[in-house]
Amino acid sequence: MAKDQVSAKDAAAQPAGDGTVAKALNVLDQVAAFGRPVRFSDLLPDSPYPKATLFRFLQTLTGLGLLSHDPASGCYSLGVRLVRLAHAAWRQSSLAPIARPFIDELSASVGETVHLAQLDGPHVLYVDKRNARVPIEMFAQAGKVGPAYCTGVGKAMLAFLPEAEADRLLPLMSFHRYTPNTIATPAALRAELAAIRAAGHAFDREEHEPGIICVAAPILSSAGSVMGALSVTSSTARTTLDGLADLAPVVRDAARRIGEEAESWRFPDLGANQARRTG
Repeated sequence: MAKDQVSAKDAAAQPAGDGTVAKALNVLDQVAAFGRPVRFSDLLPDSPYPKATLFRFLQTLTGLGLLSHDPASGCYSLGVRLVRLAHAAWRQSSLAPIARPFIDELSASVGETVHLAQLDGPHVLYVDKRNARVPIEMFAQAGKVGPAYCTGVGKAMLAFLPEAEADRLLPLMSFHRYTPNTIATPAALRAELAAIRAAGHAFDREEHEPGIICVAAPILSSAGSVMGALSVTSSTARTTLDGLADLAPVVRDAARRIGEEAESWRFPDLGANQARRTG
């Protein structure tokens, strides 16, 4: 498994609770983390559950259509029912539908790759992407999950979380050093987040992948709630951090307009905030 992916062990260890549903979700996370069909023998070594319990969960999830099982190969993969649920979640809970025209416009104007992401615990989930005029190979793709502490979009979102929420998430981060530039300690990350709050935007300084740099801005509600983040990403072969810094105002403006548009849309976090303000 590539080091950039969330490992099977990390997926199984997510703090989702002790109930049956939480355990079943942990098994789904573990299967998904492999990024390919997997056998029972692939899952068992990193599973927190006994052999019989893991097998029972796999059988139940397969019966519900959340997993698919190929008798010929003995492999499990994510089921078609999850695809339907994912499409529904993309429409209802993702910023992607409402942000689409803004990221199209931004990508066309700057000629570089644009990413849209949302926070998923200590990770970032890339929910949409527009390639540069001349695409470059990189990890981030729509649907992929990456570390929040060493990506531009992740740091942009972490910087604007309530302090209590940031304190809850930092201990869940691995601080694996992907490159020599990776932020590797909670203290260094806290200092970086303070600088990001002051500037209003974040950078990825080859922290997750060698040669890949970006400038990112948080997407906030009018109440300051973090809804997501937007980035313009390029390579050191094409531009510099100073060159990306020149784009920071247009990235922040696009993020602001997405946030304003989302105010009139039923984004879950906004609904909760509005209820508290009017209750």
